[in-house]
Amino acid sequence: MESAALASEFVALVEVAVGPPVSLGPGPLGERRIVPILGGRIAGPRLMGEVLPGGADFQLIRPDGVAEIEARYTLRLADGALVQVTNRGLRHAAPEDMARLLRGEAVPPDRVYFRTAPAFETPAPAHAWLTRSLFLGLGERRPEAVLIRIYAV
Repeated sequence: MESAALASEFVALVEVAVGPPVSLGPGPLGERRIVPILGGRIAGPRLMGEVLPGGADFQLIRPDGVAEIEARYTLRLADGALVQVTNRGLRHAAPEDMARLLRGEAVPPDRVYFRTAPAFETPAPAHAWLTRSLFLGLGERRPEAVLIRIYAV
């Protein structure tokens, strides 16, 4: 059976300003952290607008060093439409690089695996296509921001 190649289309770059993480401390599954989302923007060929403040990235730092991520935030697009985003993913790197990331230090993005699967919800008919496709996010963590390049697959 012949397999089809995975095709993708660049949708937009999300740039999110984040606040200092709040650690809930170690638990049976690992350390729980909440990273406040302060705002930002989304810009690309398919989506333009802003990331509203008030969201958060809920993380579980597992004992094996992998960060399980679930970010929830809202977009206000250029036409005024509101879009709820739930972005789940994984981030991991060599132990020394993960330690640097968790301390808020810069790590070159090519040394970090950071992938997400954003899901969108909106009542706006013009953006219903967001609810009918799967998306892949390629992430980059900076000391005070997160960048996610979103592709439709």
